[in-house]
Amino acid sequence: MEAPTRLTVAVLIEEQCQPNAWEAWRFRIDDVLADEGQFGAAPRVLRDDGRSRLRLHPGLEVALYRDEAEGYYLNLTSGLPAWFVMWRVDDVDPSRAWPERVTLSYNEAGRLLDAQERVDNVPLPADVTAWLQAYTEANYKPEPKQRRRPPSFRAPQDRQ
Repeated sequence: MEAPTRLTVAVLIEEQCQPNAWEAWRFRIDDVLADEGQFGAAPRVLRDDGRSRLRLHPGLEVALYRDEAEGYYLNLTSGLPAWFVMWRVDDVDPSRAWPERVTLSYNEAGRLLDAQERVDNVPLPADVTAWLQAYTEANYKPEPKQRRRPPSFRAPQDRQ
């Protein structure tokens, strides 16, 4: 039987009101949790002390795709495997932010950053790391490297 290639997660975002003189709001991805339906379907505030809120956003799907296997490999070999969370701030209410996408691909996170999106990372727990490692080992085959000598290493008559 083939292992599942999808899981559902919930993202915790910390929202800080006026953390300093230059910012009205600051947002930080606090954690990514496995969501097996225990959080319900709607985002909700877990804590609010007037200066800081912790908001839960359930129901985000993380899917693994074969064409992203190199990105999973790069994530696993980075030294600290991570969730990559793309998030946005509400244009109408700048005191609210929400996660748009969660991925495990280093390459996809890079493409999102190149597109000027906000992407933060959160350490990956051991069980998800093992799941991603098993998928990557089954689906990623690195291309053999072909080394080419630079022209400066060739004899002058062989340079073209």
